[in-house]
Amino acid sequence: MRILHVIASLSPTLGGPPEAVRHLARAYPQIGVDAEIVCEDAPSAPFLSGIGVPVHALGQRWLGRFSLSPRLWTWLHRNAPRYDGIVMNGIWVFPDIAVHSAARRSGVPYAVFTHGALDPWFNTRYPLKHIKKILYWPLQYRVLRDARAVLFTTAIERDLAITSFHPNRWNSLPVPYGITEPDGDPAAQVEAFLSHIPRLRSRRYLLFMSRLHAKKGCDLLVAAFAKIAAEFPDIDLVVAGPDQEGSQAGFQKLCAESGIADRVHWPGMIRGDLKWGALRAADAFILPSHSENFGIVVAEALAAGRPVLITNKVNIWPEIHQDGAGLVEDDTLDGTERLFRRWLQMPSAEQQAMAAQAFPCFASHFSMKNAAAAIRDLFATGYGLPAPNSQLAATPCSASPAAGQTPPAARTR
Repeated sequence: MRILHVIASLSPTLGGPPEAVRHLARAYPQIGVDAEIVCEDAPSAPFLSGIGVPVHALGQRWLGRFSLSPRLWTWLHRNAPRYDGIVMNGIWVFPDIAVHSAARRSGVPYAVFTHGALDPWFNTRYPLKHIKKILYWPLQYRVLRDARAVLFTTAIERDLAITSFHPNRWNSLPVPYGITEPDGDPAAQVEAFLSHIPRLRSRRYLLFMSRLHAKKGCDLLVAAFAKIAAEFPDIDLVVAGPDQEGSQAGFQKLCAESGIADRVHWPGMIRGDLKWGALRAADAFILPSHSENFGIVVAEALAAGRPVLITNKVNIWPEIHQDGAGLVEDDTLDGTERLFRRWLQMPSAEQQAMAAQAFPCFASHFSMKNAAAAIRDLFATGYGLPAPNSQLAATPCSASPAAGQTPPAARTR
């Protein structure tokens, strides 16, 4: 079977969707699928090396995030018949329209991964953008309606998505999701990171690793750490990731004013051995996000054997809470402060027990090989596909309470 993934860009600065496509590319060969990727990046882009499957980089991307590319339109219409299925990664972009047209003309089935872009949080956070999306919705809706399936990473994400826009009738399919198991020498990876920030050789630290973006709760992270830092002088904070909104300078100013500038470290975006070393050497991983359809980096932390401190807006929190692999709180300043305090006040034996649950939680729930198999089966037989529009009557899986419900871990405080 041959499957094509379409994505505007594979740049790691764009967060989860490019990383998810990379992990899928590594998982497909394990289940006998020949996968390819087409993107609008320049062929010389350094981040296109080492992906492991053929990548068709077309080198044309206009109109900013809308990613207009006549070259992509032409390429898809010429090449779509070569594939058994096409997966579009992302919405609100021109490649959606191109995939829709090329797939319908060739008769090749396609699916759409929304990657959290239908979460209603965006509608309230960015009201002007929401108005633009309402105007664009007739075009976007046709892409979703005509897909063999709209793919979601969790039942919570699926149920939130149908509250964002109307009409909203499409075939929803939550698929198993995650990453491929990390490889490399753990000791060498830890040494690489500690050599990168030598001060951390003698310090414990909590790790945030994601885009510096409003939805990730970076403001909550820094403000909460400023509130608890004096009480816990033996812990540092590492804030790793690209500064997408130009907010890092403001956060650093807050750290300086709070007297904690020497305890907060900003290595920027880290990849490869540096990333895995940062995860493996951390006390725990923390992500006070306001909206996270899945959270690839949360799965990465679990795969590295580290417990995770997250909010109940990270949609995989029920599995993590159920398996005892982390702590869950509300996406507020008080909730983020509780995450810090609960972890730092926890006896060492309990911290170690929670860390011991991290990798088993990953292995049970978040292997990308399962996602690759679900996509293969969708195009091979339609396996797992619900009846049209059945998501309107769907209920979350038994492990998942209603979207946005306060988790038991938060209620106990």
